[in-house]
Amino acid sequence: MIKISTKGRYGTRLMLNLARHYLPDKKYVVLKSISDEEEIPIRYLEQIIIPLKLNKLIKSMRGSGGGYVLARPPSQIKISEIILALEGPLTLVDCVEDANYCPRAPSCATRKVWARASQLLFDYFNNLTLADLVKLDKTNRAKK
Repeated sequence: MIKISTKGRYGTRLMLNLARHYLPDKKYVVLKSISDEEEIPIRYLEQIIIPLKLNKLIKSMRGSGGGYVLARPPSQIKISEIILALEGPLTLVDCVEDANYCPRAPSCATRKVWARASQLLFDYFNNLTLADLVKLDKTNRAKK
C-alpha cells in the first residue's frame, strides 16, 4: 500500500492552518496555536517546520508578535511542493525515480505503468493549491 506518512499529512494540515490565517500584511501564527487547533503535538510540528522553511514555503519571525506565516499567498503554493518538501519524490515504486535501482528498468514494461501512474499522482497534487484546500475546508466546515 502506498501511503503519505504522518509527516506529510500533518505538514499539509499545518500549511492549511497557515493558509486559513493568511493575510497579505503577514499575520504570524504561533506554533502552539496551530498545535491546539489541529490537535498535533507541538514537538512534532517543530520537526515538520524545518523542511518547510528550508524549502521556502514558510517564513518565521522571533519575538513578540512572531511565529510562522506562508512565504507566498495560498494560491501560489501547490500541494505537490508541500509533499515534496516533507516526503520526497512522489513515485509509486523506487525504480521510477532511480533507473539504476533495478537492472531490468530499461526494458521493463511495468516500470512504464508505474511511471505513468506516478506522473498522474504528481499532476493531481501539482494542480491543487492551498487556496483550493481552504475553499474545500470552508465547504466542509459549513456542512457541519
